[in-house]
Amino acid sequence: MNKLILPAIVITLVMVPPSWAKPSHHGKANWAKVTNVQPIMRTIEHSIPREACWNEQVRYQEYADHGRSYTGTILGGIIGGAIGNKVGHNKTNKKVGTVVGAVLGASVGRDISNQNYSGSGTHVSYRNERRCEVTNEISYEEKVIGYQVWYRYHGNEYKTRMNHRPGKKIRVHVNIEPY
Repeated sequence: MNKLILPAIVITLVMVPPSWAKPSHHGKANWAKVTNVQPIMRTIEHSIPREACWNEQVRYQEYADHGRSYTGTILGGIIGGAIGNKVGHNKTNKKVGTVVGAVLGASVGRDISNQNYSGSGTHVSYRNERRCEVTNEISYEEKVIGYQVWYRYHGNEYKTRMNHRPGKKIRVHVNIEPY
């Protein structure tokens, strides 16, 4: 039995709009009714730098040997030696008194020189200094960046995005071309 091969037939249906759907001016603008409008929002972040300043007391510690004067110790030793020399009655006592007076005078002179120094051998002082810190103050703003617009044209619902809020109607461009 012979098989008969038939050529394939392709049927294309072309929908032709009814005559009432055709605009009065071919390729011109018509009006469509707006049925819904929703704003499109975006959150925008603003960062504003803020500087806050204050005065702060700052402690400074310096080692006593740096730049320290031994004048008080030397003067104390000389004055103590002179006083010790006057206290002694004979030659030997005057020598002992001079040495003891010099040692005690040097010690007293050293203590007076070091009255601003702490017991650890360091000099401590305080100064007011201006301190500043920059922080960012963050604020948020909701901003409309466009509108989602639904509209009806000849019974069909359409949707578009616009950069401005439409009124009750929008202009639509209708162009009908044959296939």
